[in-house]
Amino acid sequence: MKLFDVYPLFDVNIVKGQGCKVWDDKGQEYLDLYGGHAVISIGHSHPHYIERVTEQLQRIGFYSNSVVNTLQTELASRLGRISGYDDYQLFLINSGAEANENALKLASFSNGRTRVLSLQKAFHGRTSLAVEATNNPKIIAPINNNGHVTYLPINDLTAWERELQKGDVCAVILECIQGVGGIQLATKEFARGLQKLCRQHNTILICDEIQCGYGRSGKFFAHQWLDIRPDIITVAKGIANGFPMGGVLISPEFQPVYGQLGTTFGGNHLACAAALAVLDVFEEERLVENAREVGNYLMEQLRSLASTTAADGTARHHITDIRGRGLMLGIDLDCPHKDVRQPLIHQEHCFTGCAGTNTLRLLPPLCLTKQQADDFIERFKRVL
Repeated sequence: MKLFDVYPLFDVNIVKGQGCKVWDDKGQEYLDLYGGHAVISIGHSHPHYIERVTEQLQRIGFYSNSVVNTLQTELASRLGRISGYDDYQLFLINSGAEANENALKLASFSNGRTRVLSLQKAFHGRTSLAVEATNNPKIIAPINNNGHVTYLPINDLTAWERELQKGDVCAVILECIQGVGGIQLATKEFARGLQKLCRQHNTILICDEIQCGYGRSGKFFAHQWLDIRPDIITVAKGIANGFPMGGVLISPEFQPVYGQLGTTFGGNHLACAAALAVLDVFEEERLVENAREVGNYLMEQLRSLASTTAADGTARHHITDIRGRGLMLGIDLDCPHKDVRQPLIHQEHCFTGCAGTNTLRLLPPLCLTKQQADDFIERFKRVL
């Protein structure tokens, strides 16, 4: 049997990681400015993470959700406190797509509706309704294309109001910083107006914080920059630093019903140990604050680089725009991103992400230092 060939792969076999660096099977070191799709939050192979997961594995790795698991209770308490959502409820599952599926189901259970509003260029996952809420027809199979979702432009409140006034919208699902969509940021005016409209029309507001949340923006959640409080928040990626895990933070206005939601692997002992280790490191090493401080510094260095011009007034370094918050940055180029990513990996030994055809995405571990940011700028400059 061979692998089902669905990923275009770089010819690099990563076998080791430490902090913001990884190594291939030939011993070559790479600077990691992508964190495996924003998954590595506290750095590769953090010693406390290894210790806590190892200790738990030596006790028990898994048992079903038919018995008490005090690690889940501890995680809910810790996450509520550190995120500012003490009064919310937590449902644990295995992935971001699964988190969004359950969020949308809860919304539909609550108001009996079936229509969803989503952003143009949105990405919410690859399963059932999550993929239908994703604005990419190439990955929506006919069986998923059920007409539930209307895609609308970011920051165009009038367009959203027009749809919400129809009175049939179950949920609005929003990435406050779009990831796959190219690091597009929702404005405070748009987000606050949208929340107000949702409340007026009995529509559930879901913030997808799977990529932009969990400290990456320099606040625990990206929507906290916008002064809104959604009904449901979905998380995954950085929650357990690479261990498959997702979560749904649910307003106290939702009443749980036995059997309505369920999961086999979600919230298992090993996953909870990994997630608790992440929160330990967040607090001990102030990683949310570090994401904000180093992200601001990196943004300044990128803007300085972009402002350098050639004698004819054109951009010497091919940068046309820079967007983002914290350690979630997008760099628009006047050339295809592959022309930059390929030499960054193979010549400068540095991983980055991408979006569209011309945007680089930077999503490093939240422990990135200013020295490592400078290191990236030098490598990036040489390629450009």
